[in-house]
Amino acid sequence: MRDIRHNELADIIVSYSLNIKQGEKVLVRGGGFVTLALVKAVVQAVKAAGAYPVYRIDDETLLREWLKDADADMIKLAADADAYQMELMDAFIGITAPENALETSDLAEDAINLYKVLYTEPVHMKLRVPKTRWVVLRYPTKSLAQSAGMSTEGFEDWYFQVCTLDYGRMSEAVKPLKRLMEQTDKVKILGPGETDLTFSIKGIPVIPCTGGSNIPDGEIYTAPVKESVNGVIEYNTSSICNGFQFTDIRFHFEKGRIVEAFANDIPRINSALDIDEGARYIGEFALGVNPHIDTPINNTLFDEKIRG
Repeated sequence: MRDIRHNELADIIVSYSLNIKQGEKVLVRGGGFVTLALVKAVVQAVKAAGAYPVYRIDDETLLREWLKDADADMIKLAADADAYQMELMDAFIGITAPENALETSDLAEDAINLYKVLYTEPVHMKLRVPKTRWVVLRYPTKSLAQSAGMSTEGFEDWYFQVCTLDYGRMSEAVKPLKRLMEQTDKVKILGPGETDLTFSIKGIPVIPCTGGSNIPDGEIYTAPVKESVNGVIEYNTSSICNGFQFTDIRFHFEKGRIVEAFANDIPRINSALDIDEGARYIGEFALGVNPHIDTPINNTLFDEKIRG
């Protein structure tokens, strides 16, 4: 799939999201050859800005095969190689294309957790995120269309609508909400099932997200005071984590910490929460403001931007 909308989206990424300047080094990473049309458009836009693109195409089926028998030394080798490349970059553009959101669902949890600790954490969380300007996005696939309950063509049209809106206008529109959140102390959430959650956001910075690091974008986030979260939250949508689809999720909090966790696979969700000490605490509270996203599609990058 290649049409003029690829060029429009590439221009937003390069000119608005990252503001790429002459002479900068930019890593463009595509998730499978289905992303090739957009990767080409982004590479062209980077070159047009006078910068230097470096490209790479990954594949989720190869990642699964690689992780099946991976040990710590193998993962560390890949992490060291990619960290070296990332160190050279000024900016990073990650375009993933989930053709099967559950591709890694049958891998051992130990392998998934090892990858997160030895690869994702050092390469992305400790290097890419703090040391480069970055933006990540999904590419429209049949899998995403099916998850959204749309035809492939209908999803492509919706995708470009939600991704290429006027982010400059959004940036101005969220300013009153930002001021309100900055003045807020107590938050109470009532919702489906047993949901009755209270916490404080007093004194925590409030950050609008309007096209800078995610495409699509449209949220404004802060975080609870660490030990202020108490009560229960029961989610009315599913969530895919590490290739596994969790449903019927319910968390019980005491003094900020998840003390009980329930889902369709209780041992698995607790394993995810036990990966480190911080995993049982809430790191973000956000409100979605993208006017074109009103229904979850089981993909966090979109679902967290749902208006309201």
